[in-house]
Amino acid sequence: MARFDKSSKKRPKQNAAVATSRGARRSTAPSIEDTMFFPRLRRHAKWMFVFLAVALGGGFVLFGVGAGGTGVGDLFRGNGSTSGVPSISNAQKKTEKSPKDVEAWRALSTALQTDGQTSKAIDAQKQVVVLAPKDADALRELAGLYLAQATAKQRDAQIVQLRAAYAGAGQNFPGALVDATGQSLVDDKISVVLNAQSSAEIQRLVSEARGSSSEAVGAYKKIVVLQPGDPNVQLEFAQAAQQAGDVASAIAAYAAFLKLAPDDPNAPIVKQQLKQLKQTPTASG
Repeated sequence: MARFDKSSKKRPKQNAAVATSRGARRSTAPSIEDTMFFPRLRRHAKWMFVFLAVALGGGFVLFGVGAGGTGVGDLFRGNGSTSGVPSISNAQKKTEKSPKDVEAWRALSTALQTDGQTSKAIDAQKQVVVLAPKDADALRELAGLYLAQATAKQRDAQIVQLRAAYAGAGQNFPGALVDATGQSLVDDKISVVLNAQSSAEIQRLVSEARGSSSEAVGAYKKIVVLQPGDPNVQLEFAQAAQQAGDVASAIAAYAAFLKLAPDDPNAPIVKQQLKQLKQTPTASG
């Protein structure tokens, strides 16, 4: 068995003056640029944006998001006709041949949903509702599609906002040079244009998200008429209304849920939501 050699030579101690001089070279004081938010973000957090780009890009490839095509995720969702879901082309042909066939439109909506084409799936599902206006399940499906569309628009708005912050919205970071009147001393025309374009796109996406949420609320109002005694419908209606900013409808639906199912496990959370909504300035509107 090998033994530890206690007689091994020790490393010579480092000269204190040399150590001090080396330590002085590595100053930990932040530079002026490091105190500014966006330059610091661009300088030190590029890995985060690389991660987001890879994650988002991977999601597009895996699940076919935004491309309207077939991704790897479609293999699990059953894209096409391999797992009982009809192909889009076959479903379309059936609707053209029998435009009043509810099941044909329903099949087309399902095929489009599977392919990730939410907007077109909504159009097909609207035809289902027109042909079967008292079909609560069809209305529920339509409301769910609108909510999915609203969520996608909100996500896209957040991505645009993040991309704009990284691309060079320099004049908005804290510590920007301004004169006594508050005007920027840096004439960064590129950043101004980028900000204007990004703001317009974000506003458009947010507006479209609100519109989709409002359409979902409209669908749920019809479902409530068809199924007034279903507490689950009231809960879904309240959540959709809250997302759309329709405070009055959300309050009414939450109250109806508590009346129909006072002992439901969700009742405590609903009571908290109801209390918060009643305290909002628009609650009386």
